[in-house]
Amino acid sequence: MEKYLTDKSFYIDIREILRKARTEAYTAVNTAMVHTYWNIGKRIVEEEQKGKERAEYGQKLIKNLSIALNAEFGKGFSVANLWNFRQFYQTFQETEKLYTLCIELSWSHIRLVMRLDKHEVREYYLKEIKASNWSVRQIQRNINSHYYERVLSSSTIKDEYSPASQDDRQTVRDFVKDPYVLEFLELPENNELKESSMERSIISNFQEFLLEFGKGFSFVGRQFRISTETSHFYIDLVFYNYLLKCFVIIDLKTTKLTYQDIGQMDMYIRMFDDLKRGKDDNPTIGIILCNDKEETVVKYSVLKESEQIFASKYRLVLPTEEELAAELDREVRMIREMGEDYGLWSIVDE
Repeated sequence: MEKYLTDKSFYIDIREILRKARTEAYTAVNTAMVHTYWNIGKRIVEEEQKGKERAEYGQKLIKNLSIALNAEFGKGFSVANLWNFRQFYQTFQETEKLYTLCIELSWSHIRLVMRLDKHEVREYYLKEIKASNWSVRQIQRNINSHYYERVLSSSTIKDEYSPASQDDRQTVRDFVKDPYVLEFLELPENNELKESSMERSIISNFQEFLLEFGKGFSFVGRQFRISTETSHFYIDLVFYNYLLKCFVIIDLKTTKLTYQDIGQMDMYIRMFDDLKRGKDDNPTIGIILCNDKEETVVKYSVLKESEQIFASKYRLVLPTEEELAAELDREVRMIREMGEDYGLWSIVDE
């Protein structure tokens, strides 16, 4: 560049003009393509309805349409793609709000989301794709790891047992999942796993770890030292969440949660609030990532009352729907029992 141009700012301006134009062109083409696919699907469904008395009509219609379109327009109109267009229209024909989101996303994103059964799940993922700029690979991974269900289990359970005025608790809970799925670490699920090995693997797969944790997290440090007049303590991972406006400290435990782990985290939070928290920061949040946790330990520990300490299990493989449902049922039962102890269960029932 320097050989031909002496004014670098001139080149940068032209380059930005071209990049902006390419982005706008891509967006326009993508919007037109998505809109076209929806209309093709609509027309297929309308034509099918004319021959609804014949069960084979739809299959023959799409097969013949595929042959005709490929002959005139080339590849891209396979039978499978035409069925996708049909499903696209059927999925979003009565939900204008979601369709509006669709035309702002890529067709690859839409194909994954439209196969989800429930309207509210589709809406959640479409909004998150746009808000968090999830790649196709990331949305596929999040669907497979039941990201929505894990977020919902935390926020919904907390909402059920908290008075409506306690918005801060609900907001914090929206950022904490249980369980976290860390299959990208590629670590063995056995009792020989060391916390140091897990920490190293997290650092090596940091982008995936941040994506799993969610919005607003920025890295502060690992083995972060906080000191008193007589002692030094080291926290495994420290983040700052700019949406919650607070520090988030993480303690890794490759064994089952114990009372000692909870007490240690309680101490870390108190020290961090005292030594590191700024005047405009919200209270520090502590998350204990553990291999397993016992209901009794959770019920009779400071976790029961704390708005700052959370214990979440981690999974090193993608859970099946059945496994995840069983874990979430245990969480609901445990929180239900805690709600009864506080006299909140009768309030929820009313």
